[in-house]
Order: sequence, then C-alpha cells, then structure tokens
Amino acid sequence: MRIICTGLLLLVALAAAAQAPVQDRAGREQAIQRGQQRAGAAYRDLQQAQYEAKLAEQEFLNAQEAQRAAQKHAEEMKRQLDGAKKAVDAARQKEAQARKAYDEALDGVDRARQR
Repeated sequence: MRIICTGLLLLVALAAAAQAPVQDRAGREQAIQRGQQRAGAAYRDLQQAQYEAKLAEQEFLNAQEAQRAAQKHAEEMKRQLDGAKKAVDAARQKEAQARKAYDEALDGVDRARQR
C-alpha cells in the first residue's frame, strides 16, 4: 500500500510539474498581451498629445501674428492721432492769429472813430 501511495504521489507531482510550464507560458502570454495593450494605449496617448501640442503651437502662432497685426494697426492709429493732434494745434494757432488780427483791426477802427 505504501508503494501505491508513493506512486500516486509521484504521479500527482509529475502532473503538476507538467502543467506548470503550460501555466507559466499562459501567464507570460497574458502578461505580454497586457503589456502590448498598455503600449498601444500609451502610443495613442502620445499621438493625441502630439496632435494637441501641434494645435496649441498653431494657435500660438496665429495669436502672435494677430498681435503683430494689432500692433502694426495701433502704430498706424498712433501716427494718425499724432497727425490729427498737429492739425488741431495748427488750426488753433491759426485761429489765435486770426483772432489777433481781427482784434487789431477792431482796435484800428475804434482809433479811427476817436480821431
């Protein structure tokens, strides 16, 4: 009986040993598949991040160009403002000269009447 029990134990041990490589192989294949899935997901994330970075860069370049155009427009408007200010100053000076000439002419008329 002892020999039979020992034989049975030996058979069980051999069966377990024979299944271990199959289970190890299946476990490795599952680990490889999980790793491939993670790598695939990471690659998709990388592609998405690259796409978003490219969009952000293009938006930055567009905003930079819009800022340059606005700055150019602002400079042109400043030149127009400066020109208009000079025109107002010149018109006021001309008005002051005309007022002075008018006052002098009125004074001349008053002096002529007084004589």
